[in-house]
Amino acid sequence: MTTSTAPRPTPRPVPGPKPMILPGRSTSEQILVKIFVLIPFAALIAAAPIVWGWGLGWTDIALAVGFYVVSCLGVTVGYHRYFTHRAFKAKRGLRIALAVAGGLAAQGPVIGWVADHRRHHAFSDREGDPHSPWLFGTGPVALAKGFWHAHMGWLFERVSTNAERFAPDLLADRDLRVIDRLFPLWVAVSIALPTVLGGLITWSWWGALTAFFWAGLVRVSLLHHVTWSINSICHMIGERPFASRDKAANFWPLAILSMGESWHNSHHADPTCARHGVLRGQVDISARVIWIFEKLGWISDVRWTSPTRLARITATTTGRNGARTEEKMP
Repeated sequence: MTTSTAPRPTPRPVPGPKPMILPGRSTSEQILVKIFVLIPFAALIAAAPIVWGWGLGWTDIALAVGFYVVSCLGVTVGYHRYFTHRAFKAKRGLRIALAVAGGLAAQGPVIGWVADHRRHHAFSDREGDPHSPWLFGTGPVALAKGFWHAHMGWLFERVSTNAERFAPDLLADRDLRVIDRLFPLWVAVSIALPTVLGGLITWSWWGALTAFFWAGLVRVSLLHHVTWSINSICHMIGERPFASRDKAANFWPLAILSMGESWHNSHHADPTCARHGVLRGQVDISARVIWIFEKLGWISDVRWTSPTRLARITATTTGRNGARTEEKMP
């Protein structure tokens, strides 16, 4: 009788969850983030004294409003309600247009933006949330630090959300991968196009310069801070009529500028719903645009609010008590 000496096969490791974050943003990536954030912000700060003296005309206002609406809806309807939460299905042409329009907001490439936001919902207001204002405590100093972190401080961290874990569906879409890689182009177009239009409409270099400032830099920075206020203000103050597992709140003063995104408690209570302003009198421009797209036949399977959905999220308790597990991404 002999004993086999053949080596036993090595068992295959059981794959675990992909890492949540990827360390080590490159120096060039950090520089680009600072450029996209700080230069428009400097323009916004300069706007107040400048507006009293010169350089703001009806052409600048019209261009700023037009580009604000397009880029804001690119974020709210496109990046957020469609790509992140799949609140509806869109035809290919509209899907591409929404991804490009979101890039005009200069808030980051579509895949990274979606990965960050899905991670935010998975770990909202607890460890793992990329931009919760509650991560440092509840004292005055901690809340001040938390507000800065939630509003814009988190953008300067040297880690990034792992898109393979949080946005594999977008990584599998060839169109979106191309649009994602071309993000610097969309930012350049977002600044250059109103500049060119301002110059052509007024037929002057001065018109081009003022359009560059108001419809380019100032408009981008204003939209930045409106979007970031959803992360900071709407997780600190406001009304919470619906049950959610975090501190998300409805903050009505931002409803118009954010195109309905500031009905944040409603959204966190029912993330995949196409309408955030679900109560009477809650203006939600993004939802109205989605409704128009549906009527035009460009989208389908819209997840509208209904009595059943409202009954499911009606608040019985709020707060952050109790065990939580990571949510599955829609």
